Amino acid sequence: MIRGFSGTTLIDFPGRIASIVFIGGCNFRCPFCHNPELVLPDLIQKLPILTSEEVFEELQNRRGFIQGVTITGGEPLVWDSLIDFVRGIKSLGLEVKIDTNGSFPERLKKLKILVDYVAMDIKSSPSKYHLATGTDIDLDKLKESIAIVKTFRDYEFRTTVVPGFVDQEDIHEIGEIIKGAKRYVLQQFKPTKAIDPDTLSIIPYTLERLEDFRETIKDYVDEVIIRSY
Repeated sequence: MIRGFSGTTLIDFPGRIASIVFIGGCNFRCPFCHNPELVLPDLIQKLPILTSEEVFEELQNRRGFIQGVTITGGEPLVWDSLIDFVRGIKSLGLEVKIDTNGSFPERLKKLKILVDYVAMDIKSSPSKYHLATGTDIDLDKLKESIAIVKTFRDYEFRTTVVPGFVDQEDIHEIGEIIKGAKRYVLQQFKPTKAIDPDTLSIIPYTLERLEDFRETIKDYVDEVIIRSY
């Protein structure tokens, strides 16, 4: 399930110098997904497989420099051995951040005592979720995960704002379902790679428009961040 490793990142774990572990496999098919090689089975098979032991060795060599590890994908919670893997990282004295789409609330709940930071994607408003994920969604599970995430030590909800999939009204609806959250991130869409090639022709919102979205949702959450690359 481990399909990639990056030794150092300054942007993927807020406030931490971290390494990144990439998990292959995902139950969503978001048309604008920027990691298709970690989602589509035929592309996943082209990537090398890393063992947990190999990753632990890499992390051991970086102790004293890195402070944490971000586990991303794909969708990390599709991996049955994720909890054991997280325990292994914690035994090295490192903090752990998990990126998730929020569709596995029971598995997410089991990670609460281990994980230091969780970032949950909110793909769009409930009415557009099936469009933004390319599949049918159990919205009750999504809402359950939102409630669970709010109990973690530190967390963020985040939306990649893709024109046609997320607009002003969607941001308002997102505010309603994450109301009271500590932190919400508006991520600018970057059309460089995608599952659906048609999305690569979408022109991203301007930063000024993202500021408008910030104004729309700021009363629902404690902090709103615009993340532009």
